[in-house]
Amino acid sequence: MPRTLITGGAGFLGSHLCDRFIAEGHEVVCMDNLITGSTDNIAHLAGHERFRFVHHDVSQYIFLEGPVDNVLHFASPASPIDYLELPIQTLKVGSLGTHNCLGLAKAKGARFLIASTSEVYGDPLIHPQPETYWGNVNPVGLRGVYDEAKRFAEAMTMAYHRYHGLDTRILRIFNTYGPRMRLDDGRALPAFMGQALRGEPITVFGDGSQTRSFQYVDDLVEGIWRLLHSGEHEPVNIGNPDEVSILEFAQEVVALTGSDSEIVHKELPADDPKIRQPDITRARAVLDWEPRVDRAEGLRRTLEYFREQVRA
Repeated sequence: MPRTLITGGAGFLGSHLCDRFIAEGHEVVCMDNLITGSTDNIAHLAGHERFRFVHHDVSQYIFLEGPVDNVLHFASPASPIDYLELPIQTLKVGSLGTHNCLGLAKAKGARFLIASTSEVYGDPLIHPQPETYWGNVNPVGLRGVYDEAKRFAEAMTMAYHRYHGLDTRILRIFNTYGPRMRLDDGRALPAFMGQALRGEPITVFGDGSQTRSFQYVDDLVEGIWRLLHSGEHEPVNIGNPDEVSILEFAQEVVALTGSDSEIVHKELPADDPKIRQPDITRARAVLDWEPRVDRAEGLRRTLEYFREQVRA
């Protein structure tokens, strides 16, 4: 029976990964310090014979008895509101946490997969963004604590691959949404849905012309599964190329929820990327992967979850 460690496993993405790996017959060790994750996301797995939760900060030394076949490092604050409030923790989990997870993978002879991000491209000067693009990042800006932590994590991962021969994967995640997102995490979808469902004004930063490419969480999980079981060591973008402006996205949420909320504009945050769209040529070629859930369907699937969260 394969045994897989998922750090950040009580978070939005990590908990969906726990579900997938349990469904695939793995024994799953979910490790999380719960600063942004929640046991609510994994409560349905409590008592499962192949699931174990470990409350631990991976920025500290990791000890895990027994064999480990895969290490998936997803621990990190991942929304602007979180990593701006937790800048040191974000840098530490990307550096010390990545080093500790790589060390564990090396000691156990496990495959290692790092959850990186489209934020490594910064405010891109190339559009769409291929994996060969080195990015346009402000290392001392407010967002640098997240961007540079992930860039360092990628560099450390490749160093372990080249120097120690570790079997590694680098996943660059583009904007992802779905059930188990926190209403207060500051990202566009939960903010818009929460405001719309409560009848509050919907806040769009700037004029809303900045673009994003949103993928449904099930598509991301499938991409992760395929990447882990591929032989690809170079970074791979996993995202939906269907690009939309933030203003159009807000309007879609208003229409879907049937809300009377008005859209209001606030000042654009510093270093906010103006465009974001993945080039998924490599994912298509290497993983035979592309997104299957369109935005309209994904938003419908997500709406009921947020309705329950607003009522709670």
